[in-house]
Amino acid sequence: MIKYVDIYDKDKVNDECGVFGVYKAGSDDFNIASLTREALYGLQHRGQVSAGITVNNNGNFTTVKEFGMVSEVFNDKAIDKLGDGNIAVGHVRYSAHESLDRAANQPLVMRYIAGSLAIASNGAITNFAEIRQQLEHGGAIFQSNSNVEIMSYVIATERCTTDDLETAVLFAMDKLEGAYSAVLCGPSRLIGFRDKNGFRPLCIGKLNNSYIITSESCVIDSLGGEFLRDVEPGEMVVIDETGFHSYKSRIKAYNTSMCIFEYVYVARPDSVIDGVSVHNARFKAGELLYNEHPIDADMVCGVPDSGIIAAQGYAKASGIPYGTGFVKNKYIGRTVGTGKDKKKRLLKTRLTALKANVSGKRIIIVDDSIVRGETANHIVKLLRDAGAKEVHMLISSPPFVCPCYFGMDIHNKESLIANRFSQEEICNTIGADSLGYLSISGLNQIAEGANVGFCDGCFTGEYPAEIPRTIFVDKFAKKINKK
Repeated sequence: MIKYVDIYDKDKVNDECGVFGVYKAGSDDFNIASLTREALYGLQHRGQVSAGITVNNNGNFTTVKEFGMVSEVFNDKAIDKLGDGNIAVGHVRYSAHESLDRAANQPLVMRYIAGSLAIASNGAITNFAEIRQQLEHGGAIFQSNSNVEIMSYVIATERCTTDDLETAVLFAMDKLEGAYSAVLCGPSRLIGFRDKNGFRPLCIGKLNNSYIITSESCVIDSLGGEFLRDVEPGEMVVIDETGFHSYKSRIKAYNTSMCIFEYVYVARPDSVIDGVSVHNARFKAGELLYNEHPIDADMVCGVPDSGIIAAQGYAKASGIPYGTGFVKNKYIGRTVGTGKDKKKRLLKTRLTALKANVSGKRIIIVDDSIVRGETANHIVKLLRDAGAKEVHMLISSPPFVCPCYFGMDIHNKESLIANRFSQEEICNTIGADSLGYLSISGLNQIAEGANVGFCDGCFTGEYPAEIPRTIFVDKFAKKINKK
């Protein structure tokens, strides 16, 4: 393990998103654009900033992508524009940046000497700055500061000196460091590939005779397909007219390291990732919370949505009744948006305490994490205002103390409340009667039986792979200083 302490605190290019690809068999009868739209609905929780689809109709690529939710971007007119085809790639995007770059919306379509590519990715390239500088010195022109554009350039460059696209992707995987799960549509094939550590999930399914590659298995289920397996860390899978093929990267990781926060918060509970049910992992987290923090109370409730299953696990282990403590406005997105005023407004309208259920009771409230403490403070206040006698907050993960360099929006150590206050001080800040976190050892037990190892660097400061040593700064994105 590599340990880093007090590394830089600046933001970097960093996205956490959802990807989808489908190769349509000639014998299957469905519209590929409509199917991809349905799939993106199943991935909407992984990104609500933009959505995009590229359809390949025998080498002719058509793309629709725009800021907004899937329902906003893909009305019937957009689906008609995409038409039908034999391969499609889809993407939902979450951006950590307040200033949104339209050119970074995906899928990214690149036309180069060997044909066309459409690529969609989830993760963060940690040697982004070094590769970008090398490509710029070679004359490359960039439209965005996105990871996916770097990936496509590296693949296209390798393709110019190799015999086929598969070899080019494998060579590119050797050069790209960090976290990535990606789907790529070439002129005649669909490719999926996952970094050697396996930081981000990617899986394979079948729908009749057609193949699917996507971020989570819940998408395959929602389409009525059959889940086959996960893409292994360091593996590239290819679907073409001859069928399914698997290739392995030449460079192996010392240890695999799937992001364990996928189980805590990111993934949908009906997904199975690397052999473990997300629902079961969250339920077990709640049971382990009771082992570590037994509390005498009248009711256990969870913060919608990712805290609910852990709260049910705590209730079962403790024997304390589980009840509904909050009503969630389902028409408000999962992310908070940008700007302080918008954040405050959404905090007020997103959740309402169920007074009839909590008034006069000692309440245990379970949530997945505390980052800056603003939401936790609001949740406790809602319960207090609804008449709760006591409010005990439990968190189904350890305190965030370090940045994530592999695709999660956890950048600045100074913004993390656990780095500025003790646990007792955090408890006082949020106004709870008590506060407890799941321990590191407990966290590492929630996904027992997984066929990969895990990354818990944001909780421990110990990272399973090299983190960025150089920060990319786009000097042309700022105003010119006139002197």
